[in-house]
Amino acid sequence: MISIHLASVFVTDQERAKDFYTRVLGFELRNDLDLGPGGRWLTVGNPGQVSDAGIPAVELLLEPAGHPAVAPFREALVADGIPATSFAVEDVEAEHARLTALGVTFVQPPTVMGPATTAVLDDSCGNLVQLAQMNA
Repeated sequence: MISIHLASVFVTDQERAKDFYTRVLGFELRNDLDLGPGGRWLTVGNPGQVSDAGIPAVELLLEPAGHPAVAPFREALVADGIPATSFAVEDVEAEHARLTALGVTFVQPPTVMGPATTAVLDDSCGNLVQLAQMNA
């Protein structure tokens, strides 16, 4: 069996990303290891999620965006309104209201998209992030 263990988003500022993804979005800090001039091994995950039967809990790597290919790729995605990643939520409207109250900028308000309702926010670190709620 194959399972997702680690996914990543490239961020322009790891410290700002750490604050945004933990304090604002509510993820739990998993790793923050100094790797020297190249940045940090900085991962977050779902609060309280633990490994299951030897399969590590899923983590999101907040990866430094220093590679020359990253900026043009990320800029093209943002220009076209394409999220770098997507997170599941139980209630998009409630998360939109909560995050808006915290000052988060949304580029797409909650919108019904067939079987899901989605909203897209700016993570303040160079990416668009989609929140998705599956509709009953």
